[in-house]
Amino acid sequence: MPEFLSLVTPDKAIDLLFNSINPVVISEIVDTENALGRVTTEDIISPQDLPDFQRSTVDGFAVLAQGTHGASESLPAYLALKDEVPMGDKPGFSISSQECALIHTGGMLPMGADACVMVEDTQTLESGEIEIFRSVANGENVIKVGEDVSVGDIVIPVGTRLRPAEIGGLMALGITSINTAKPPVIGILSSGDEIIPPYQKTKPGEVRDINSYTLGALIKDIGGDIHHYGIIADNRDEMLKAIKKAQQECDHLIVTAGSSASTRDLTAEIMNSLGEPGVLVHGINIKPGKPTIFAVSGKKVMIGLPGNPVSALVIASLLVTPIIEAYLGIRSPRPKPTIAAELTVNISSQSGREDWIPVQLVKSSKGGYKAEPVFGRSNLIFILARSDGLIKIPAPATGLEAGTLVSVRLL
Repeated sequence: MPEFLSLVTPDKAIDLLFNSINPVVISEIVDTENALGRVTTEDIISPQDLPDFQRSTVDGFAVLAQGTHGASESLPAYLALKDEVPMGDKPGFSISSQECALIHTGGMLPMGADACVMVEDTQTLESGEIEIFRSVANGENVIKVGEDVSVGDIVIPVGTRLRPAEIGGLMALGITSINTAKPPVIGILSSGDEIIPPYQKTKPGEVRDINSYTLGALIKDIGGDIHHYGIIADNRDEMLKAIKKAQQECDHLIVTAGSSASTRDLTAEIMNSLGEPGVLVHGINIKPGKPTIFAVSGKKVMIGLPGNPVSALVIASLLVTPIIEAYLGIRSPRPKPTIAAELTVNISSQSGREDWIPVQLVKSSKGGYKAEPVFGRSNLIFILARSDGLIKIPAPATGLEAGTLVSVRLL
């Protein structure tokens, strides 16, 4: 087992873990309307052209474009009104270059029409003729067949997390159920004699469990399911029993606290005893979160996170997220939302260590944003609650100067 304080970089830690696992994605069918946030396990192919008929994008008149050529306010064109296009049905008539048809947004163009004139550019005469004050080109104000997607197109690739736009697109194609990745179940355990459930009143020396709930919320947001195993005392037999149970019942597990170098902290020892390859990383050169553990037993990932709530949540956001995404089969994770901001104060850092600093975003009087660091110890959860995001100080740097333009990773 690697010795604690034999620190590796965050990238190296992830590499060591991914070299020891082969994430398998389990597929299940879900109703499309309930698939928000799910990840596709196959390419989704369009069964039809979308749209599958030419339709108007405006309220106005369907025309043959050549019948409007040269039309202007000073020299309008005059077209005979043939009929009105019925909404939700195929027009039972066609038009010539000397005719037009009243049409509403989304209406199907009649045979012969290839463009639409907006109603604002027309006037209806007492004779029933339509006066056209503007010429239109072929295809103007019209959505053509297959303009959105064509039959046989891959509309959503495998490994895509579904957003509201994808849900709408699937419904437009009549795809009401799809194959998606079954969320991996992550067991969460908190350890420590001083930790009590949130609903209990604290006595001197006790603190309420925070990590189970912040990590549970994060995992759900990523797309996983959670199973809480409660609070485990700093006792080897109890911890071994609880971790074994979680390992048997869940796909992967996270233990908070018990990951520091203290002789009372048993997480790494227990994880290493549960099967090969055991503990891969015990210590990452990052702040906050140095005493993080990555371990693997068989096909299951075990992660030990620091007990300090800020450390646990930051490390989970940065390093646990890509692990869960791998078991969801996400092929090309979308970029994390970031905002450029001007740092307001100097920040020092230890060279060789990657630092992540919580910041608040404040609108600048010159436009844009300023990033104000939120300083405090890593056991103070409201540091993150007051923060809008994190900024990274790269390992080679010794800090950042006020006025530096930084990229804020939004929380």
